[in-house]
Amino acid sequence: MSDLRLDTVSFAYGGKSRETLILDRVSLSIASGQFVAVLGQSGSGKTSLLNLAAGFETPTAGTVSIDGRIASGPSADRAVVFQDDALFVWLNARDNVALPLQLKGIAAPERRRRADALLASVGLAGDGDKSIWTLSGGMRQRVGIARALAAEPKFLLMDEPLGALDAMTRERMQELLLQVWHTSRTGALLITHSVEEALFLATEIIVLAPQPGRIVLRTGVAFGARFLAGEPARRLRSEPGFILARETLLAAIHGEATAVAA
Repeated sequence: MSDLRLDTVSFAYGGKSRETLILDRVSLSIASGQFVAVLGQSGSGKTSLLNLAAGFETPTAGTVSIDGRIASGPSADRAVVFQDDALFVWLNARDNVALPLQLKGIAAPERRRRADALLASVGLAGDGDKSIWTLSGGMRQRVGIARALAAEPKFLLMDEPLGALDAMTRERMQELLLQVWHTSRTGALLITHSVEEALFLATEIIVLAPQPGRIVLRTGVAFGARFLAGEPARRLRSEPGFILARETLLAAIHGEATAVAA
């Protein structure tokens, strides 16, 4: 089992004389098979937190480590999915997914086999030859998720990956993402503005308060596990426990709850 850990991490922009503190002593860990969602108002440092976890930024204080080793810079251990799918329009769906395999030097027949299997896992079986510009927004995000998983990362880091989709497509993609994550058993970190999305997908939710970002609430949830066990998604989202959890999280996000030590 792998573990991605941020230990008492702070992050600031600017020089020492005009430093702006974005994150203040944030600690969290993500283990294999765990799905952590991060909520908070705009300006709470959610994307900065993901950038630190991905190695795109270096903490001002504290450490980022994988399996006890300090992580310096990006690595194949961590795959990132953004709101913008960032696909290459001159490649078809299969070749986009196969790109990480090509960079590893894997032979073309094996790349094709693995890419087609990954496309099938995200509901795009038989769509490998399609041009990117012919795909809907939801289909493009599925290709992006399949490409991220092609490198067999230990951790899947996602920054609002479903934020640009319409409501109906977003709900279907949440169900698909949950199933793909469960099969892959990676550790997942999701940045989202949607409380309902966090509740449905995560095994643990963290709420950041802004200016600077700091953890004010940390709670475990099991709605995703119940969906994977066969309970209908719509019934889960409408039950009193889900609604109560949503209101508790909204209160924490808007500063209406007592801070919980993290």
